[in-house]
Amino acid sequence: MKFRAAVVQTSSVPFNKPASVDKVVGLIHEAAATGAKLLVFPEALISGYPKGADFGARVGGRLPRGREDFLRYFDSAVDVPGPEISLLTDAAREAGVHVVAGVIEREIGTLYCTAVFLSPEGKLLGKHRKLMPTAMERLVWGYGDGSTMPVFDTPLGKLGAVICWENYMPLMRMGMYGKGIQLYCMPTADDRESWIATARHVAMEGRCFVLTACQYATRGQYPDDFDAIQGNAPDVVLLQGGSAIINPFGEILAGPNYEGECILHAEIDLDDVARGKFDFDVVGHYARPDVFRLTVDETAKPAVKWER
Repeated sequence: MKFRAAVVQTSSVPFNKPASVDKVVGLIHEAAATGAKLLVFPEALISGYPKGADFGARVGGRLPRGREDFLRYFDSAVDVPGPEISLLTDAAREAGVHVVAGVIEREIGTLYCTAVFLSPEGKLLGKHRKLMPTAMERLVWGYGDGSTMPVFDTPLGKLGAVICWENYMPLMRMGMYGKGIQLYCMPTADDRESWIATARHVAMEGRCFVLTACQYATRGQYPDDFDAIQGNAPDVVLLQGGSAIINPFGEILAGPNYEGECILHAEIDLDDVARGKFDFDVVGHYARPDVFRLTVDETAKPAVKWER
């Protein structure tokens, strides 16, 4: 089976939920018009990745301005499901595409870095909450659990997502390979050139297609009062992209692009997954379950459990 896929390298309208949603809706239609059937968007696209912010945090204390920064971030987050997600699912239905997009999800008083999966029928298939926020991300994002690690059996192939530095967690990758993932979506905020080595390794290790999407954003796109350590000149690049599409043999089909906002395309030949597994299947003939075995707990872990 062959089809066209696209990675959309773009930026949020940071902390502006309606404008970010409108931008993504427009890009869904624009990318689908090229014939792409699967669209992958970056991490934290709605409504922003606060690159360089410190939220006024110090060891043992928090400044009042940091609470205001968090309030703005919280107000720009989305409910999953919710009205903003409905606008995205409507766009996916109108465009007739599968969409994987990074959002900041809120539940009660906590924010989560989440990837949502949307179908061409206009349905929210599900979500993946990032299991392990990285470094300062832990100040503003909560932890996901094993209940949101889906791989969906779609007409295009088995579709899932692992977000940013979760891809440095070998056991998480192994869990996704065990679900038979073929279309491995990698929304990220890691814009370093070294990230491509990670993406290529995952593609070869899992014998899957990797679609990695990162934002391209400059300081001028953020509010005037956003305090970024990188500097406040409008042309300072906070996120330089580096999005790419890679096949199961580690070959780069599109990208990486570090020049600006763009839509990258590639033809996906799903038969390459089986061709690759001829000599390497990490959860099959190349496994040694007599020596190594992974157990994955997919039960939800809420702080409060109601029993009736």
